Amino acid sequence: MPVTIETRFAFTLDQPTDCLLQFEAAALPEQQILSADMQLSDTLHFARVAAEDEIGERIWIRATGDFEVGYRASVALDRQLADLGTLAALPPHEMPGEAVHYLLDSRYCPADQFQPFVEAEFGGTSGGARVAAIRDWLAENFTYTPGSSGPETGAADSFISRHGVCRDYAHVLVTMARASTIPARYVSCYAPGVTPQDFHAVAEVFLADPTIEGGGTWQLVDATGMANPTDTVKIGVGRDAADVSFLTSFGPSNFRSSSVRVVQE
Repeated sequence: MPVTIETRFAFTLDQPTDCLLQFEAAALPEQQILSADMQLSDTLHFARVAAEDEIGERIWIRATGDFEVGYRASVALDRQLADLGTLAALPPHEMPGEAVHYLLDSRYCPADQFQPFVEAEFGGTSGGARVAAIRDWLAENFTYTPGSSGPETGAADSFISRHGVCRDYAHVLVTMARASTIPARYVSCYAPGVTPQDFHAVAEVFLADPTIEGGGTWQLVDATGMANPTDTVKIGVGRDAADVSFLTSFGPSNFRSSSVRVVQE
């Protein structure tokens, strides 16, 4: 069944300012955009540019004053998923270039710091079984707490506090997977069942593809347990939240409001 998305957000720019937006469902082989409609306030400049890994698009705008974004889309999903626990890890020297930089530290995901912990806590596991163990550990040890973190909160902060929102769960899972020599990236998405409804974040890990010798496959993992990968609509991917923010302002801005509604028809 198609997933219907309705989202709106508004912000104010006191002077002409460049902003980078990323909020549309990505057109992918497993995601067919059945319909889409977007409304933007008047802009001084508008341009589309490719997003990370060519998944989705970003929109450059230059605007001033009150600015509003409205977006509605219907998306049909046909995603091939594997049993995570059965997937092996790829040796680092066999990984393709597209996956290598997702092994490295990034702004919110200091993987090197977590290597001693993941070996002590998950040392008897590997590959998809390691990722599943990390996901289950997060479910047991973290508390989902709206408003408990902010734009500067990283995986190390969340690990210490043991609470957060989807963004924080995804950062910790990504960090621990990378610390386990498993490429992992942050995914901005829409998904029905997310409470409260909002832009959602999950992780995606790169493991051996059992159907292709020497091949790899990206698999979605949501440590919050709210999103089902079969009906999760990707917006974009990146090293962490900094790469896929729905609004990045290159100057002063005042965020006013947002609403997201995602349902499966």
